Amino acid sequence: MRWLNIGQIIVSILLILVILMQNRGSSMSSLFGGSGDIYRTKRGIEKTLFIGTIVLLVIFFGLSIANLMINQ
Repeated sequence: MRWLNIGQIIVSILLILVILMQNRGSSMSSLFGGSGDIYRTKRGIEKTLFIGTIVLLVIFFGLSIANLMINQ
């Protein structure tokens, strides 16, 4: 039970870092709806961060559900 909490904390910190790293590449104009008419695909490190975010989210939700099941 304790290792689930530690794992959840570690995954949440990693998730925060990955999300902040993704947000660093966006400009202020995209914040207000500008530059949205250009279609581009994710490549390189941007794609790796995107997939890593999804993987970390799945792990985080899995740990949360496991923690709920054990504590009931």
